[in-house]
Amino acid sequence: MGDSGAESGTRLSFQLLGPVRAQLDGQQIELGARQQRAMLTVLLLRGGRTVSSDELIDALWGEEAPPQALGTIRTYASRLRGLLEPGRVARTPATVLVSSSGGYALHVPPQQVDAVVFQQRLAEAADAREAGDIELAHTRYAAALALWHGAALAGLPGPYAERQRHRLSEARLVAQEGLFDCALALGRHAEIIPELSSLAAEHPLRERLRALLILALYRCGRQVDALAVYTDTRRLLVAELGVEPGPELTELHARVLAADPGLAFTAAASAAPAEDGPARPSGRPTAVPFQLPAGIPDFTGREQLVQDVRAALTEASGPAVMIAMLTGIGGVGKTTLAVHAAHAARPDFPDGQLYVDLQGQGPHPADSGSVLSHFLQALDVPETDIPDDLGQRAALYRSVLADRRVLLLLDNARDAAQIRPLLPGTAGCAVLVTTRSRAITLGGARHFHVGVATAPEALSLLAAIVGTERVAAEPRAAAALAAACGHLPLAVRIVASRLAARPGWTIASLVTRLDDERRRLDELQAGDLTVEATFRLGYAHLAEDQAKAFRLLALAAAPDLSLPAAAALLGCDEFTAEDLAEELADAGMLESYATGRYRYHDLLRLYARRQAEQTDSLEERGAAVQRLLDHHLATVGNASRTLEPDHALQRHLHPVAVPGVPFADADDARQWLRHEHIPLASLLAQAVPGAPDALRPAGDLLLTWSGLIEGPAHREELRRLSELTADTAHARREPRVEARARYTLGNLHYLTDVYDAAERELTHALRLADEADDTLCRHLAANAPGILHLATARPTEALPLLELARSLCDGLDDKGSEARVLGNTARVHLALDQPAEAERAAADAVRLAEETGNGPTIAMTLYQHGYVLRRTGHPGPAADRMRGALGHFISQHQRGWEGLAWARLAECRLDEWRDEDAVSCAEEALRIARELGKSYCQGLAHAVLGQALARLGRPERGYTHLKEALALFERLGVPETAPTRALLDAATAARPT
Repeated sequence: MGDSGAESGTRLSFQLLGPVRAQLDGQQIELGARQQRAMLTVLLLRGGRTVSSDELIDALWGEEAPPQALGTIRTYASRLRGLLEPGRVARTPATVLVSSSGGYALHVPPQQVDAVVFQQRLAEAADAREAGDIELAHTRYAAALALWHGAALAGLPGPYAERQRHRLSEARLVAQEGLFDCALALGRHAEIIPELSSLAAEHPLRERLRALLILALYRCGRQVDALAVYTDTRRLLVAELGVEPGPELTELHARVLAADPGLAFTAAASAAPAEDGPARPSGRPTAVPFQLPAGIPDFTGREQLVQDVRAALTEASGPAVMIAMLTGIGGVGKTTLAVHAAHAARPDFPDGQLYVDLQGQGPHPADSGSVLSHFLQALDVPETDIPDDLGQRAALYRSVLADRRVLLLLDNARDAAQIRPLLPGTAGCAVLVTTRSRAITLGGARHFHVGVATAPEALSLLAAIVGTERVAAEPRAAAALAAACGHLPLAVRIVASRLAARPGWTIASLVTRLDDERRRLDELQAGDLTVEATFRLGYAHLAEDQAKAFRLLALAAAPDLSLPAAAALLGCDEFTAEDLAEELADAGMLESYATGRYRYHDLLRLYARRQAEQTDSLEERGAAVQRLLDHHLATVGNASRTLEPDHALQRHLHPVAVPGVPFADADDARQWLRHEHIPLASLLAQAVPGAPDALRPAGDLLLTWSGLIEGPAHREELRRLSELTADTAHARREPRVEARARYTLGNLHYLTDVYDAAERELTHALRLADEADDTLCRHLAANAPGILHLATARPTEALPLLELARSLCDGLDDKGSEARVLGNTARVHLALDQPAEAERAAADAVRLAEETGNGPTIAMTLYQHGYVLRRTGHPGPAADRMRGALGHFISQHQRGWEGLAWARLAECRLDEWRDEDAVSCAEEALRIARELGKSYCQGLAHAVLGQALARLGRPERGYTHLKEALALFERLGVPETAPTRALLDAATAARPT
């Protein structure tokens, strides 16, 4: 199959159209394991392009890749190099299988791969048919099919092989159909019947094969057998798929019944491809219709999409009719775009353009038979010549359009059944369809999703209507106006039309009118243009359960919804929820933008909520939001149990009767928390000031969730939610909820080093918890200020608070909490100059923590024990404890504590006079602390660096770090201030004058 072109001069060839084989210089190569052959196949079918290791892993194993998959890929690559280039010295570069950019490429000339040669011969056959050389086309098809030796990629595992096997098998069927088509055109109908019958039996639902068999039988004088094939095919299609035969079979059946002489073979027929269709009326109509609506002069943007649509309509692709389908929500500008693209494509369709509004969203969609009648009359067919039967009318329509280049714009389609009779039968014509339904499937159609305009496109449309001067005079207001419209072209056109009709209005004044979401839809109307009316058309088509789902799903304040959240809102299982959500997405009323995630356009959400207020009772709507709140509280509780097993918090939350989303491991829980952060925050902002019954679960959701959020990125957001919850609970006289919210708020202030505010909120939380007899919150709100007093050099005040917190652990039945309090107490004993008590308490804390098996608690107590051991003169054992804590913090992704552990480990190394190690640890601590904005940890790291660098002979750099440390400690008011000032004074005295 040609020379390899490799420098070795060897000849390689590969067979994929059957069992995968390779030959080197005419000798069979043993290609090894099935997955190794599968990897070779992937590389061969990529035609010399680099395939990344990740792509190879996905191709061979899909979602079930083993942990060692990358190593296995590398092993396969090495073995394949040895097989394909056996003479290559290990140190010389490969010339066939090349490593490139983290992946591999196989450099093999195309003519050495039978699958590539097959595609080339297929293309040559199609070219010959188009040129009218049927004999050559038949020869090329036969040569292409001769390359096959069984099922493609036989026996190969993996999802990629399965997809390619299907693709190649489909191409083989196309080639076989082409071969039989040419044979019929050449008058060889009798000789192909046995093979054609066998192939049609293998693929009983493939209508093209059945049509070829019917025609071959009819031409052999076997009319009864031909009709029997049709009857059998129709029975199968109805039974298996619930559909009637398509236009080609229906028309052919009618012509066989009528013994149409146009079906007989004639020598002249061999000059043109058989799929040109049935004989056409001799008096061919010559009318050239131009029915496109007028284009809109202010059309802006969408340049690339217009180009892509036009290319889809005009780029020839074999014998198929080109179909482009535009889908999107109402008001997004599908019709405007389609008309614009159709006008742009007019030169490519000199025989005319047909247009119809199929009224798919209206109460009375257009009847396909009536549309065909209008089209035929537009094509100059007399009304008296148009058959009554829909199938015969469609057949006549296809005959009239054959060999003509006509563009059809089918606007606002309802479903595929409405469209199919309107499709031409031969290449040359093209069809452009607009529809809100993404569920419409037409063979060979290219789908284009029409989304909302980009911000610049929306502003361009606004300027095109109201004038560039007005937009330039108020650029911010113009951007706000477009955003209030959700960049929906219809809405932008409406507000622009209102402004154009009112030159005295400012853009800002209209923005103000649109600020109220409850009135926004009312404002979005101008003359007969209204956004709400557009949405109403789609809503009216929904079944009762779909309409209810459309209303209820919009009640969530979040910008998007996961499938489990949707199921909670709807009060059903996830399978039912997915069906309803996908049906809404198919209808263009909801967007399914990722697997298992859904969202509304902003204006559609407002419309859905308005419908909910008008249709569903306040109790029904409140119950839906309550179900969502319960679902999220249960799921966050599951995350807490996964990340912090056996924490007392989990046994003292508002009870819910739903299971929530389960988690396989800690990483799974963290990923869910990251993905659902915005929906959780939105839900809390919605639920806290909402129904009174929602306040307690919302407060507990806030308390649990806030303890699981890592890093400082969302602390301001949590502060606002905590204040909202505390204030709402105070107004409603709910001391339990207020206590927990104020504890959360105080803890946030502590984490951001705002100690005065932290102490105020925590003290208030403890008082409220006493009032509400909330043991859990009393424990939390006693432990936290105890830590705060310790941090601000008030150990005497800290000790009774921590003793109270520990005494409450018995009522909580929580050894983990007791261990954490003991660790904090050990630090207090140290500050009170009670080293023996400190060491005993710290050791007891570690013992208790290890009994619980709770990783976060073990990490915390190891940290405290390490701190105490270092301060009592045992830096080596202290470093061991701190390393143990550090490992836990890293594996648990607790970045703040990881930074502190690095700083404390640096202090241990400094005490051991391992100054280089101290510098490395302190620099890591400083990097993390700066990233997180942790001032105290930065101070610790600067202090160690100041001392270690001075001892390493870099006193000036050390001096700079000590100054930084002192400034941070003074601002925080922590005990480290005095010793750091002493170190800095000593460093200042030692500096040369």
